[in-house]
Amino acid sequence: MASSTSAQQVMLVGIDESEYSTYALNWTLDHFFSSVPNPLFKLVLVHAKPLPSAVGLIGPGAAGVLTVVDADLKRIASKVTEKAKELCTKKSVNDVTVEVMEGDARNVLCEAVEKHHASVLVVGSHGYGSIKRAVLGSVSDYCAHHAHCTVMIVKRPKTKHQH
Repeated sequence: MASSTSAQQVMLVGIDESEYSTYALNWTLDHFFSSVPNPLFKLVLVHAKPLPSAVGLIGPGAAGVLTVVDADLKRIASKVTEKAKELCTKKSVNDVTVEVMEGDARNVLCEAVEKHHASVLVVGSHGYGSIKRAVLGSVSDYCAHHAHCTVMIVKRPKTKHQH
């Protein structure tokens, strides 16, 4: 049996169209990839594309609307993945896998951890207050409790410090 150190561990980063996701990806690239000649981890970026049915439309004409909604969700997914790839390239991180998986972000990220046998899952924090988090459900909270790996929640500082 090969030693576990011979295979590179996987760090999975959840990406979406938010500034919090972009900050978390930037932070991860700066701390684990772009400044390290031989990174400890293989980088996998995952975007959860909601199913068009999650919009909850029913009745006459709903199928046509769902087609439009799906096209819009695909366009957003494409924009998110392209922006993430550009950010990686800009930081000279070229060995990256980018995936789009359909479904709720909470489930998609936990499933992706299993699929890739990830050692670490990185998610950005939207900084919701307790009421908004209770209503919307926090992806980071869910993943921290359900993902079968270490979960790193990257928070943006309250004030931006200039270097």
